[in-house]
Amino acid sequence: MLTAQETQQLLESAKSASEKTYSPYSGLAVGAAVLCENGLMYKGTNVENASYGLTICAERSAICNAVSQGDTAIRAIAVYSPGAASIPPCGACRQFITEFGRDIVLLFNYEGQLVQTAIKDLLPFEFKFSQ
Repeated sequence: MLTAQETQQLLESAKSASEKTYSPYSGLAVGAAVLCENGLMYKGTNVENASYGLTICAERSAICNAVSQGDTAIRAIAVYSPGAASIPPCGACRQFITEFGRDIVLLFNYEGQLVQTAIKDLLPFEFKFSQ
């Protein structure tokens, strides 16, 4: 799991990312932050599109930022939305997160409580490509 300091830094980074959202359709600002094994953090925010299927969630945005810098060893991810009582990752994001590890720690608000869990507990049967 995460230390108290790592948890705080990750949540603050996700909160900061939520301030950069592009969400003119839903009005739901979401920020995410990824903590990699090397200690580096990457932020992401949701970017909506008039064609809803093209919208990018904050979690995937943060992971893509990490990967674009060569960091694929992800240790934890935090999700934050100001004023939201619940903001767990959507199903697509859960599947996307599992690509980088089953033991990745997730932090998010659910019914007003901070939840710390592992992605394997939120998506026990992820899709795996096999030949």
